Amino acid sequence: MIVLQEMCSKKEMNEFVKFPFKLYKNNPYWVPPIIDDELDSFNPTINPVFEHAQAQFFVALKNNEIVGRVAAIINFTEINQQKVKKMRFGWFDFIDDLEVSKLLLSKVEEIGKQNNLEFMEGPVGFSNLDKVGVLTEGFDHVGSMITWYNYPYYKDHFEKLGFIIEKEYLENKFLLKNVDREPLEKFNEIIKRRYQVTSLNFTKTKDIFPYVDKMFDLFNESYASLPSFVPISDAEKKYFKKKYISFINPEYIKFVLDKDENIIAFSIIMPSFSRALQKAKGKLFPFGIFHLLHAKKTSKDVLLYLIGVHPKFQNKGIHALIFREFHITCERNKIVNCIRTPELATNSAIAAIYKNFDPVTFKKRCTYKKEI
Repeated sequence: MIVLQEMCSKKEMNEFVKFPFKLYKNNPYWVPPIIDDELDSFNPTINPVFEHAQAQFFVALKNNEIVGRVAAIINFTEINQQKVKKMRFGWFDFIDDLEVSKLLLSKVEEIGKQNNLEFMEGPVGFSNLDKVGVLTEGFDHVGSMITWYNYPYYKDHFEKLGFIIEKEYLENKFLLKNVDREPLEKFNEIIKRRYQVTSLNFTKTKDIFPYVDKMFDLFNESYASLPSFVPISDAEKKYFKKKYISFINPEYIKFVLDKDENIIAFSIIMPSFSRALQKAKGKLFPFGIFHLLHAKKTSKDVLLYLIGVHPKFQNKGIHALIFREFHITCERNKIVNCIRTPELATNSAIAAIYKNFDPVTFKKRCTYKKEI
Protein backbone atom coordinates (compact mmCIF):
# COMPACT_ATOMS: atom_id res chain seq x y z
CA MET A 1 0.00 0.00 0.00
CA ILE A 2 1.24 3.47 -0.88
CA VAL A 3 0.49 6.36 1.49
CA LEU A 4 1.08 10.10 1.37
CA GLN A 5 2.84 12.08 4.08
CA GLU A 6 3.34 15.83 4.38
CA MET A 7 6.87 16.79 5.34
CA CYS A 8 7.20 19.67 7.79
CA SER A 9 9.86 19.14 10.43
CA LYS A 10 13.57 19.72 9.86
CA LYS A 11 14.21 15.98 9.85
CA GLU A 12 11.38 15.35 7.39
CA MET A 13 12.54 18.11 5.03
CA ASN A 14 16.01 16.62 5.11
CA GLU A 15 14.51 13.32 3.97
CA PHE A 16 12.54 15.13 1.26
CA VAL A 17 15.73 16.71 -0.12
CA LYS A 18 17.75 13.50 0.07
CA PHE A 19 15.30 11.22 -1.76
CA PRO A 20 16.84 11.85 -5.23
CA PHE A 21 20.24 10.84 -3.87
CA LYS A 22 18.78 7.36 -3.47
CA LEU A 23 16.75 7.41 -6.69
CA TYR A 24 19.72 8.45 -8.85
CA LYS A 25 22.47 6.66 -6.95
CA ASN A 26 25.30 5.75 -9.35
CA ASN A 27 23.61 7.58 -12.24
CA PRO A 28 26.49 9.32 -14.08
CA TYR A 29 24.30 12.12 -15.46
CA TRP A 30 22.48 13.31 -12.34
CA VAL A 31 23.97 16.35 -10.60
CA PRO A 32 23.11 16.54 -6.88
CA PRO A 33 22.22 19.84 -5.23
CA ILE A 34 23.98 21.11 -2.14
CA ILE A 35 21.67 19.77 0.57
CA ASP A 36 21.88 22.80 2.86
CA ASP A 37 21.17 25.20 -0.04
CA GLU A 38 18.11 23.17 -0.99
CA LEU A 39 16.85 23.17 2.60
CA ASP A 40 17.35 26.94 2.80
CA SER A 41 15.30 27.47 -0.35
CA PHE A 42 12.41 25.60 1.29
CA ASN A 43 12.68 27.52 4.57
CA PRO A 44 10.15 30.38 4.92
CA THR A 45 12.43 32.14 7.43
CA ILE A 46 15.27 32.25 4.89
CA ASN A 47 13.80 32.39 1.37
CA PRO A 48 11.87 35.65 0.83
CA VAL A 49 9.76 34.07 -1.93
CA PHE A 50 7.50 32.90 0.89
CA GLU A 51 6.43 36.51 1.41
CA HIS A 52 4.20 36.03 -1.65
CA ALA A 53 4.13 32.26 -2.09
CA GLN A 54 3.32 29.13 -0.14
CA ALA A 55 4.46 25.55 -0.52
CA GLN A 56 3.64 22.15 0.92
CA PHE A 57 5.95 19.19 0.62
CA PHE A 58 4.79 15.60 0.29
CA VAL A 59 6.34 12.17 -0.06
CA ALA A 60 4.83 8.86 -1.07
CA LEU A 61 5.70 5.95 1.21
CA LYS A 62 5.74 2.26 0.34
CA ASN A 63 6.65 -0.19 3.10
CA ASN A 64 7.78 2.85 5.12
CA GLU A 65 10.27 3.85 2.41
CA ILE A 66 10.07 7.07 0.41
CA VAL A 67 9.31 6.25 -3.22
CA GLY A 68 8.31 9.71 -4.50
CA ARG A 69 8.14 13.40 -3.61
CA VAL A 70 6.54 16.63 -4.79
CA ALA A 71 6.36 20.30 -3.79
CA ALA A 72 2.92 21.90 -4.24
CA ILE A 73 3.41 25.65 -4.79
CA ILE A 74 1.14 28.66 -5.02
CA ASN A 75 2.63 32.00 -6.14
CA PHE A 76 0.19 34.73 -5.12
CA THR A 77 1.88 37.41 -7.26
CA GLU A 78 1.11 35.28 -10.28
CA ILE A 79 -2.49 34.69 -9.20
CA ASN A 80 -3.47 38.11 -7.84
CA GLN A 81 -1.48 40.50 -10.03
CA GLN A 82 -1.17 38.58 -13.27
CA LYS A 83 -4.53 36.82 -12.95
CA VAL A 84 -3.00 33.44 -13.83
CA LYS A 85 -4.79 30.88 -11.68
CA LYS A 86 -2.00 28.33 -11.74
CA MET A 87 -1.20 25.59 -9.24
CA ARG A 88 2.54 25.01 -9.49
CA PHE A 89 4.40 21.84 -8.63
CA GLY A 90 8.09 21.01 -8.65
CA TRP A 91 10.84 18.91 -7.11
CA PHE A 92 8.84 16.00 -8.48
CA ASP A 93 10.66 12.66 -8.35
CA PHE A 94 9.33 9.12 -8.19
CA ILE A 95 10.04 5.47 -8.88
CA ASP A 96 8.58 3.92 -12.02
CA ASP A 97 5.20 3.16 -10.45
CA LEU A 98 2.13 4.93 -11.83
CA GLU A 99 0.34 4.60 -8.51
CA VAL A 100 3.07 6.70 -6.88
CA SER A 101 3.08 9.54 -9.40
CA LYS A 102 -0.72 9.57 -9.52
CA LEU A 103 -1.02 9.85 -5.74
CA LEU A 104 1.43 12.76 -5.58
CA LEU A 105 -0.15 14.71 -8.44
CA SER A 106 -3.64 14.07 -7.11
CA LYS A 107 -2.60 15.84 -3.92
CA VAL A 108 -1.36 18.81 -5.91
CA GLU A 109 -4.67 18.90 -7.78
CA GLU A 110 -6.59 18.73 -4.51
CA ILE A 111 -4.74 21.77 -3.15
CA GLY A 112 -5.38 23.62 -6.40
CA LYS A 113 -9.11 22.95 -6.13
CA GLN A 114 -9.16 24.11 -2.52
CA ASN A 115 -7.67 27.42 -3.65
CA ASN A 116 -10.00 27.84 -6.64
CA LEU A 117 -7.20 27.55 -9.18
CA GLU A 118 -7.87 26.56 -12.78
CA PHE A 119 -4.92 24.40 -13.83
CA MET A 120 -1.73 22.84 -12.58
CA GLU A 121 1.64 23.05 -14.32
CA GLY A 122 5.04 21.58 -13.63
CA PRO A 123 7.63 20.81 -12.88
CA VAL A 124 8.41 24.44 -12.11
CA GLY A 125 9.82 26.24 -9.11
CA PHE A 126 8.69 29.31 -7.20
CA SER A 127 9.83 31.75 -9.90
CA ASN A 128 11.63 32.03 -13.22
CA LEU A 129 15.03 31.80 -11.54
CA ASP A 130 14.27 28.26 -10.37
CA LYS A 131 14.71 25.03 -12.29
CA VAL A 132 12.08 24.10 -14.85
CA GLY A 133 10.86 21.21 -16.95
CA VAL A 134 10.93 17.46 -17.37
CA LEU A 135 13.79 16.19 -19.49
CA THR A 136 12.40 14.49 -22.62
CA GLU A 137 15.56 14.14 -24.72
CA GLY A 138 19.24 14.08 -23.83
CA PHE A 139 19.27 11.61 -20.96
CA ASP A 140 22.87 10.64 -21.73
CA HIS A 141 24.23 14.14 -21.09
CA VAL A 142 25.29 15.30 -17.65
CA GLY A 143 22.92 17.73 -15.98
CA SER A 144 23.77 21.12 -14.50
CA MET A 145 23.31 22.92 -11.21
CA ILE A 146 20.39 24.87 -12.68
CA THR A 147 18.40 22.03 -14.25
CA TRP A 148 16.55 18.96 -13.04
CA TYR A 149 17.56 15.56 -14.34
CA ASN A 150 15.06 12.72 -14.59
CA TYR A 151 14.62 9.23 -15.97
CA PRO A 152 12.88 8.73 -19.36
CA TYR A 153 9.78 7.22 -17.73
CA TYR A 154 8.72 10.56 -16.19
CA LYS A 155 7.33 11.67 -19.56
CA ASP A 156 5.28 8.47 -19.86
CA HIS A 157 3.69 9.00 -16.46
CA PHE A 158 2.50 12.51 -17.34
CA GLU A 159 0.95 11.28 -20.56
CA LYS A 160 -0.79 8.34 -18.90
CA LEU A 161 -2.19 10.65 -16.22
CA GLY A 162 -3.82 12.97 -18.75
CA PHE A 163 -1.34 15.85 -18.80
CA ILE A 164 -0.49 17.75 -21.96
CA ILE A 165 2.65 19.67 -22.88
CA GLU A 166 2.38 23.32 -21.90
CA LYS A 167 5.83 24.75 -22.73
CA GLU A 168 8.84 23.29 -24.50
CA TYR A 169 12.44 24.22 -23.74
CA LEU A 170 15.64 23.64 -25.66
CA GLU A 171 19.17 23.34 -24.36
CA ASN A 172 21.88 24.15 -26.87
CA LYS A 173 25.65 24.28 -26.85
CA PHE A 174 28.40 25.45 -29.16
CA LEU A 175 32.19 25.47 -29.24
CA LEU A 176 33.90 28.74 -28.39
CA LYS A 177 36.01 28.29 -31.50
CA ASN A 178 32.79 28.66 -33.55
CA VAL A 179 32.63 32.32 -32.55
CA ASP A 180 34.26 34.64 -35.05
CA ARG A 181 35.31 37.77 -33.18
CA GLU A 182 35.96 39.88 -36.27
CA PRO A 183 32.30 40.78 -36.93
CA LEU A 184 31.79 41.27 -33.18
CA GLU A 185 34.60 43.84 -33.16
CA LYS A 186 33.03 45.60 -36.13
CA PHE A 187 29.55 45.72 -34.61
CA ASN A 188 31.01 46.71 -31.25
CA GLU A 189 32.36 49.98 -32.62
CA ILE A 190 29.28 50.75 -34.72
CA ILE A 191 26.81 50.17 -31.90
CA LYS A 192 28.86 52.09 -29.35
CA ARG A 193 28.89 55.15 -31.62
CA ARG A 194 25.26 54.83 -32.74
CA TYR A 195 23.69 54.46 -29.31
CA GLN A 196 26.38 56.06 -27.12
CA VAL A 197 26.78 52.95 -24.97
CA THR A 198 29.77 51.40 -23.23
CA SER A 199 30.73 47.96 -21.92
CA LEU A 200 31.49 47.40 -18.26
CA ASN A 201 33.73 44.59 -17.04
CA PHE A 202 34.77 43.53 -13.56
CA THR A 203 37.76 41.97 -11.85
CA LYS A 204 36.56 42.24 -8.24
CA THR A 205 33.24 41.00 -6.84
CA LYS A 206 32.91 44.00 -4.51
CA ASP A 207 32.71 46.28 -7.53
CA ILE A 208 29.65 44.43 -8.85
CA PHE A 209 27.40 44.84 -5.80
CA PRO A 210 26.47 48.52 -6.38
CA TYR A 211 24.92 47.47 -9.72
CA VAL A 212 23.12 44.29 -8.70
CA ASP A 213 19.74 45.75 -7.69
CA LYS A 214 19.52 47.65 -10.96
CA MET A 215 20.47 44.48 -12.81
CA PHE A 216 17.53 42.64 -11.25
CA ASP A 217 15.25 45.57 -12.12
CA LEU A 218 16.38 45.19 -15.72
CA PHE A 219 15.82 41.44 -15.48
CA ASN A 220 12.18 42.10 -14.55
CA GLU A 221 11.77 44.56 -17.43
CA SER A 222 13.47 42.51 -20.12
CA TYR A 223 11.68 39.25 -19.31
CA ALA A 224 8.24 40.68 -18.57
CA SER A 225 6.79 39.71 -21.95
CA LEU A 226 7.62 36.00 -21.63
CA PRO A 227 4.77 33.66 -20.68
CA SER A 228 4.48 32.81 -16.99
CA PHE A 229 7.07 35.39 -15.98
CA VAL A 230 6.79 36.33 -12.31
CA PRO A 231 8.86 39.38 -11.31
CA ILE A 232 11.26 39.02 -8.42
CA SER A 233 10.66 41.20 -5.37
CA ASP A 234 13.07 43.54 -3.61
CA ALA A 235 13.55 40.99 -0.84
CA GLU A 236 14.33 38.29 -3.39
CA LYS A 237 16.90 40.55 -5.05
CA LYS A 238 18.71 40.81 -1.74
CA TYR A 239 18.50 37.04 -1.24
CA PHE A 240 19.81 36.17 -4.70
CA LYS A 241 22.56 38.78 -4.39
CA LYS A 242 23.84 37.12 -1.22
CA LYS A 243 23.36 33.57 -2.51
CA TYR A 244 24.81 33.78 -6.01
CA ILE A 245 26.81 36.89 -6.90
CA SER A 246 29.79 36.22 -4.67
CA PHE A 247 30.07 32.71 -6.12
CA ILE A 248 30.34 33.83 -9.75
CA ASN A 249 33.69 34.84 -11.24
CA PRO A 250 33.45 38.65 -11.45
CA GLU A 251 34.90 38.53 -14.98
CA TYR A 252 31.87 36.45 -16.02
CA ILE A 253 29.42 39.28 -15.36
CA LYS A 254 29.08 41.89 -18.11
CA PHE A 255 27.02 45.09 -18.28
CA VAL A 256 26.27 47.62 -21.00
CA LEU A 257 25.62 51.21 -19.90
CA ASP A 258 23.97 54.09 -21.74
CA LYS A 259 25.38 57.62 -21.83
CA ASP A 260 23.83 58.34 -18.42
CA GLU A 261 25.41 55.18 -16.95
CA ASN A 262 22.11 53.34 -16.66
CA ILE A 263 22.30 49.58 -17.19
CA ILE A 264 20.62 48.70 -20.48
CA ALA A 265 21.94 45.15 -20.84
CA PHE A 266 23.55 42.48 -18.72
CA SER A 267 24.69 38.90 -18.96
CA ILE A 268 25.96 36.30 -16.53
CA ILE A 269 27.81 33.12 -17.35
CA MET A 270 29.05 30.54 -14.88
CA PRO A 271 31.70 27.85 -14.91
CA SER A 272 30.15 24.38 -15.09
CA PHE A 273 30.04 22.94 -11.58
CA SER A 274 28.47 19.63 -12.66
CA ARG A 275 31.43 17.33 -12.04
CA ALA A 276 32.39 19.22 -8.89
CA LEU A 277 28.89 18.82 -7.47
CA GLN A 278 28.95 15.11 -8.24
CA LYS A 279 32.18 14.83 -6.27
CA ALA A 280 30.79 16.95 -3.43
CA LYS A 281 27.82 14.55 -3.02
CA GLY A 282 25.53 17.22 -1.63
CA LYS A 283 27.89 18.61 1.00
CA LEU A 284 30.15 21.64 0.99
CA PHE A 285 32.21 20.44 3.93
CA PRO A 286 34.73 19.13 4.55
CA PHE A 287 35.82 18.64 0.93
CA GLY A 288 32.96 19.73 -1.36
CA ILE A 289 33.91 23.40 -1.25
CA PHE A 290 37.36 22.59 -2.63
CA HIS A 291 35.86 20.78 -5.63
CA LEU A 292 33.65 23.80 -6.35
CA LEU A 293 36.44 26.35 -5.96
CA HIS A 294 38.65 24.28 -8.25
CA ALA A 295 35.88 24.14 -10.89
CA LYS A 296 35.31 27.89 -10.54
CA LYS A 297 38.91 28.50 -11.62
CA THR A 298 39.58 25.64 -14.02
CA SER A 299 36.36 24.49 -15.72
CA LYS A 300 36.59 24.56 -19.52
CA ASP A 301 32.79 24.59 -19.87
CA VAL A 302 30.62 27.61 -19.12
CA LEU A 303 26.86 27.96 -18.70
CA LEU A 304 25.29 30.96 -20.43
CA TYR A 305 22.99 31.64 -17.50
CA LEU A 306 21.19 34.94 -18.13
CA ILE A 307 21.11 37.68 -20.72
CA GLY A 308 18.79 40.65 -20.57
CA VAL A 309 18.38 43.77 -22.71
CA HIS A 310 16.11 46.71 -21.92
CA PRO A 311 13.01 46.66 -24.18
CA LYS A 312 14.02 50.02 -25.74
CA PHE A 313 17.32 48.52 -26.89
CA GLN A 314 16.18 45.09 -27.99
CA ASN A 315 16.80 44.12 -31.64
CA LYS A 316 19.53 46.77 -31.94
CA GLY A 317 22.53 44.47 -31.73
CA ILE A 318 23.45 45.38 -28.15
CA HIS A 319 24.21 41.72 -27.45
CA ALA A 320 27.21 41.99 -29.78
CA LEU A 321 28.99 44.12 -27.16
CA ILE A 322 28.41 41.46 -24.52
CA PHE A 323 29.48 38.61 -26.79
CA ARG A 324 32.66 40.45 -27.71
CA GLU A 325 33.60 40.95 -24.05
CA PHE A 326 32.76 37.36 -23.16
CA HIS A 327 34.78 36.04 -26.08
CA ILE A 328 37.84 37.88 -24.83
CA THR A 329 37.33 36.54 -21.30
CA CYS A 330 36.57 32.97 -22.36
CA GLU A 331 39.49 32.84 -24.76
CA ARG A 332 41.80 34.03 -21.99
CA ASN A 333 40.44 31.29 -19.69
CA LYS A 334 40.76 28.63 -22.42
CA ILE A 335 37.03 27.81 -22.41
CA VAL A 336 36.01 25.07 -24.85
CA ASN A 337 32.21 24.57 -24.58
CA CYS A 338 29.49 27.19 -24.16
CA ILE A 339 26.26 25.67 -22.83
CA ARG A 340 22.96 27.53 -22.98
CA THR A 341 20.47 27.02 -20.18
CA PRO A 342 16.87 26.00 -21.03
CA GLU A 343 15.19 28.48 -23.37
CA LEU A 344 11.61 28.47 -24.59
CA ALA A 345 11.39 26.79 -27.97
CA THR A 346 9.18 29.68 -29.10
CA ASN A 347 11.78 32.32 -28.21
CA SER A 348 12.92 33.07 -31.76
CA ALA A 349 14.74 36.24 -30.66
CA ILE A 350 17.23 34.35 -28.50
CA ALA A 351 17.69 31.72 -31.21
CA ALA A 352 18.56 34.46 -33.70
CA ILE A 353 21.22 35.85 -31.38
CA TYR A 354 23.15 32.57 -31.28
CA LYS A 355 22.51 31.21 -34.78
CA ASN A 356 25.91 32.22 -36.19
CA PHE A 357 27.73 30.09 -33.61
CA ASP A 358 26.43 26.77 -35.02
CA PRO A 359 24.61 25.71 -31.83
CA VAL A 360 23.56 22.10 -31.36
CA THR A 361 20.39 21.15 -29.48
CA PHE A 362 21.43 18.39 -27.10
CA LYS A 363 18.54 18.35 -24.63
CA LYS A 364 14.83 19.04 -24.69
CA ARG A 365 12.47 19.42 -21.78
CA CYS A 366 8.93 20.60 -21.17
CA THR A 367 6.37 21.45 -18.55
CA TYR A 368 3.06 19.61 -18.38
CA LYS A 369 -0.37 21.04 -17.72
CA LYS A 370 -3.71 19.68 -16.59
CA GLU A 371 -7.00 21.46 -15.99
CA ILE A 372 -8.26 21.28 -12.41
